[in-house]
Amino acid sequence: MNPPAAGQDPVQRVAASGLPPYIFDLAKLETAAADAAAWIPHTPAALCVNPSLSILELGWKHLAKLLDPSEPGERVPVPGPERVLAWKDPPMEVVRVSPGRDEDLLALKIVAEELDPPEVAREAGVPVGVIDRAVDAAVDRGILLRPPSRIRRETPPFPGETWPDKFLAAPVFTLQWHVTQECDLSCLHCYDRSRRSPLLPSFGERILDDLRAFCRERFVGGQVSFTGGNPFLYDPFERLYRRAVELGLEVAILGNPVPRGRLEPILAIRRPAYFQVSLEGLPDHNDLIRGKGNFEAVFSFLDLLREYGVFSVVLLTLTEGNVDQVLPLADLLKGRTDRFAFNRLSAAGRGSDLAPVGKVKFESFLRSYLDETARNPVLGRKDNLLNIVHQERGEPPFGGCTGFGCGAAFNFVSLLPDGEVHACRKFPSPIGRIGVQSFSEIYDSPEARRYRRGAKTCDGCAIRPVCGGCLAVAQSLGRDISFETDPYCFMTR
Repeated sequence: MNPPAAGQDPVQRVAASGLPPYIFDLAKLETAAADAAAWIPHTPAALCVNPSLSILELGWKHLAKLLDPSEPGERVPVPGPERVLAWKDPPMEVVRVSPGRDEDLLALKIVAEELDPPEVAREAGVPVGVIDRAVDAAVDRGILLRPPSRIRRETPPFPGETWPDKFLAAPVFTLQWHVTQECDLSCLHCYDRSRRSPLLPSFGERILDDLRAFCRERFVGGQVSFTGGNPFLYDPFERLYRRAVELGLEVAILGNPVPRGRLEPILAIRRPAYFQVSLEGLPDHNDLIRGKGNFEAVFSFLDLLREYGVFSVVLLTLTEGNVDQVLPLADLLKGRTDRFAFNRLSAAGRGSDLAPVGKVKFESFLRSYLDETARNPVLGRKDNLLNIVHQERGEPPFGGCTGFGCGAAFNFVSLLPDGEVHACRKFPSPIGRIGVQSFSEIYDSPEARRYRRGAKTCDGCAIRPVCGGCLAVAQSLGRDISFETDPYCFMTR
């Protein structure tokens, strides 16, 4: 090889040496990747830029794809400016190199300069959910680091093996919002038929703003499950649904069958995560509880939800009168719904007039139910006490009622139409009033902590993180829920 001529610039010298002209930029990128590889990941105390991140302004495109095989697209370098990011992805413990996307750079700017996302959204003329999604996407890529969920189970310590975080730290907080008491049904087991004045829609929008702020502060996703009564009977329902979507909150609907023309405007805003309806058994029994013609109306509505690609859930309230109809009903629902599960009757409100299933029969039913889940894919697991059978059989547990055993005032609260907040809608469990208090103040209140704590006699139980029984059932049957276990518990101590 001939030596380069004197006076040549670096690019000319590289070309004369036979090396590719992009070698300097490639070396810069390789150095940044090596620096990132040396970084030791840690858990941050606040949302922050990944300390291993380098942002390089290069004069060649596609160089990132030479170093990171996972990057799709063209791999032949071409001249042209490109901004490239290099960082260590903490969960995977691998170094990433990737062209900087506009949304990545926006997220970095917001966090590095401590900008207020709602203000950024106003200036850009977009919903704040768009800004939040950019930040969340940067967290998912590892460009930003976020502290772990602050919706986390507190002491008492759990016995035995170390429980994984998936049973201790909630990634999502759910507000079950009863926007109205108005209902087109009059079910015999309804928990509350009292008259409560609904909130003004403008105040409802401020509630959603506060929910978003609470979830961002606690580093969790937010979900609103709109229900009632029948939420479609509340005139501003569509307005609140749209606002929740704009805020980046997940949305779900718990209600009654509605006509196609009433459903479509909601779907045009966003398809809900799921739409839950109720059935109480086979046709005659269901219509006795929920009203003549309801069974047929629900089945027709399930077909409509399937037509629109909406995930459907059917929930049953378990009583002595329908316990023997659950599995036959599940057979009818196979292929008609995506999930079918049950709650035990809480003898509150009108439900106090119905007979709860007997304890011995309930235990036998749980075993049959679990056996049937292997055959019927629509059967879902919801009741916490199913984990006792899992434990007996040496099977891994499931998350229980809300993914964390009893989720009352933990990863879930109920908001009533007049602003009263309860730990769970299935029984009187007031923990505060929105408007007078923020979600943070309500969540951190002594009342909420009491429901989260559950029964002290459950301490030491081998399945405590995924159980805790049902506080609603326990209180409705006269138990002191701060001390006494669910009366249906059959766990061998």
